[in-house]
Amino acid sequence: MKVKNILIFGGSGQIGRHLIRKLTKSNYEVTAVTRNIHQKAYFLKTQANAGYLNVVEANIFDKEKIKNLISKNEIVINLIGILYESGSSNFQNLHNIFPTYISKICKDLNVDQLIHVSALGVDKADNSNYAKSKLEGEINIKNNFKDSTILRPSVVYSVDDKFTTNFMTLLNRIPIFPLYYNGKTKFMPIHCSDLTEIIYQVISKKIKSTTIECIGPEIISLKDILERLSNLIDKKRILIPMPLFLAKISAAFFQLFPKPLLTIDQLRLLKHDNVPSGKYKTNFDLNIPSTHKFNFEVSKYCYMWKESGQFSKKKYDL
Repeated sequence: MKVKNILIFGGSGQIGRHLIRKLTKSNYEVTAVTRNIHQKAYFLKTQANAGYLNVVEANIFDKEKIKNLISKNEIVINLIGILYESGSSNFQNLHNIFPTYISKICKDLNVDQLIHVSALGVDKADNSNYAKSKLEGEINIKNNFKDSTILRPSVVYSVDDKFTTNFMTLLNRIPIFPLYYNGKTKFMPIHCSDLTEIIYQVISKKIKSTTIECIGPEIISLKDILERLSNLIDKKRILIPMPLFLAKISAAFFQLFPKPLLTIDQLRLLKHDNVPSGKYKTNFDLNIPSTHKFNFEVSKYCYMWKESGQFSKKKYDL
C-alpha cells in the first residue's frame, strides 16, 4: 500500500521537529512549510531520513501557493501557534484566519485527513485573546471540514521547549520567584515525543471527526513544577505568592521585552487549570497513553542550568 504524503505547517517548531523524525522513520513522505528556507531547511533536513523530507518556503497567507501545496498531499497537519503577539504575527491571523482558510481548501480538495493542534482549556479562559483565537479557529475548522481532528495538548515540554527551559533560566538567576495565583494552577505536562506519538496514531488509525485532549501521566501544580525544577538544577529558591495587582504590573513590564517572559494575556491563562474538561476523550481513553514522567525527562537536559553543567557533582555507583 502506498504511504500517503503529509504536509506540515509549523514544522520547524518543537513539535514539528519531533514529528518529522517520527514520520520519516516510518517512511512517510513529508513536506514542511517554512517562512525562511535558508534559515530552517539545513536544520530540518537533519531531522529526517534521507529522501523523505521536502522543505518548501512559503508565505502561509499566499492562498494560491498554499492551495497548490495541499493539492499534492493527502494529509495536512497544522502546528502553527504563538504564545505572544508581535507585529503581524498576531493571535487572530495565526490561530483563526489561517486554519480557517486551510480547512476550506482541505474540504474543496477532499483531503483525507486534517489534523490541527490547538491547546487544552481554551474554552475556559474567555478573557484571554490567545484562548479566544484558538477556540474560534477550532470552531471554524469543524464547520468547514467535519472530518478534521483537533488535538488539545496540555503544556508540551522537551529540551526544545519555552516552558521548562525558561523557568530553569529564571530559577538559575533569581533567588526569589513569584507565585501567580498562589501557584495552584494545575497542569498535566505532556512530553513532546508522547504528543508526536498521538499524532502518529491518529494518522495510522485514521482517527477523524473528533477532538482529543492530550495529557501527560501526572497532574502537577505550578508551585510543584517550580519546586521540581529548582531541585533538578540544585537551586534553593524562595517561592512567594504575588498579589494579582502586582502580577499585572510585572506582566505589563515583561511584555515590553522582544521575547516576553510573561504577558498580561498569559497571566489570564494561568488563572485556569490546564487539565481535561471531561467533554472530550483523552489520549488515554483512546489507548494512546503518555509514558514519559516529568522529572525523569527534564533530568536529561537540566544539567545545562547547573553550576558546572554536565560536570556537576553526582554520585554514581561503581
